[in-house]
Amino acid sequence: MKKLAEWSAEDVSNWLSKEGMPEYLDTLRQMDGPALLGLTEADFLIPPLSLVSSDGGQQLLERLETLRIETHIEAHKNGHANGHVGGLSNGTSKLLRNGMLGMKDFRMEMVQIPIPTLEKTSSSFPAEWGKTGIAFIYAVVCFVATTIVISVVHERVPPKEHTPPLPDKFFDLFDRVEWAFFICEINGMLLVGLWLIQWILLKHRSIIGRRFFFIVGTLYMYRCITMYITTLPVPGMHFKCSPKLLGNWEAQMRRVMKMIAGGGLSITGSHTMCGDYLYSGHTVMLTLTYLFIKEYSSKRLWLYHWCCWSLSAIGVVCILLAHDHYTVDVVVAYFITTRLFWWYHTMANQQLLKETSQTNPFSRVWWYRLFQYFEENINGSVPRNYQLPFSLRTLQWNRGVKYSKLDIQ
Repeated sequence: MKKLAEWSAEDVSNWLSKEGMPEYLDTLRQMDGPALLGLTEADFLIPPLSLVSSDGGQQLLERLETLRIETHIEAHKNGHANGHVGGLSNGTSKLLRNGMLGMKDFRMEMVQIPIPTLEKTSSSFPAEWGKTGIAFIYAVVCFVATTIVISVVHERVPPKEHTPPLPDKFFDLFDRVEWAFFICEINGMLLVGLWLIQWILLKHRSIIGRRFFFIVGTLYMYRCITMYITTLPVPGMHFKCSPKLLGNWEAQMRRVMKMIAGGGLSITGSHTMCGDYLYSGHTVMLTLTYLFIKEYSSKRLWLYHWCCWSLSAIGVVCILLAHDHYTVDVVVAYFITTRLFWWYHTMANQQLLKETSQTNPFSRVWWYRLFQYFEENINGSVPRNYQLPFSLRTLQWNRGVKYSKLDIQ
């Protein structure tokens, strides 16, 4: 391992990226190893570090202390690792009759490694699976509510023979492609599958999971409102809507359960109702899964990001080519999804925005109290670290060294 004092600015940047602290890259881009070693808590109380750090630099300083220990051990492997004293060829230590060093010499030669107290080692990113469970229930309730609203709105959609599709500029420019919506749903399932695998492998999956469940739940709740208050006619004459049930609630509930079981996808044959246009649920999932995939994976995986972006973009275009949604449905869905995602993560990454005050306009949104409940114990940006979710993670993939306090009388 290269000595920390010999690190260049590039080495520091690589270390920050590896440790999942990209927020410091721009601020510390000119800092080399010796300058990094000189950082203290006082440096994080003044600009520019105070502007990018949401936890007073605690996370970076703790990682830096760990790095100092690792570097120290590496430098003393031959004779000084784990507190063992090297050979006596230099004559600096005197042997007793039993071959042990004298206590005075032992104190001089011993490697002292500070062990943080329990308060200092408490995690800045507690799992809190109970909160994640609440966020999951919230998302499920919103999804079920959306399905029920679709069934209700379906009864109000005017017949296409009496109310033709509204004019749409995209439809004027491009004729309908029958297989396009099939491609859209395939891309959506691929993105959801990729995000699910990535989420399972994330170390802080509980925190990231509840963020995803809360955002997707809120988006579908907004969709309930927009669908119900404004019922648009079908976007094309190709639609084959299920017959209206005219108040038969038992049949409607069976239809709702069928749609839930099929994931609300046309490809599964579960979505035969009309009226769920403003705004597009498919666009929501295509956009949101890509945003989470990119946010919680390394910037070095640019090819992976590009492939996911392509799946998302092609899926959205295919929605329009299939004439299954008006262009305004897709535009509104993209706008609401991206804004909610960016607002939430901006608030989550800045400690000041988690506090209710007159100078914090974000504290006036209706979901702010729920946001505070989910994020109150999270300090700083969640690192993009990965960890096996199964018992395999307990195996020692890398040999490490355990340390304990040594009391010298």
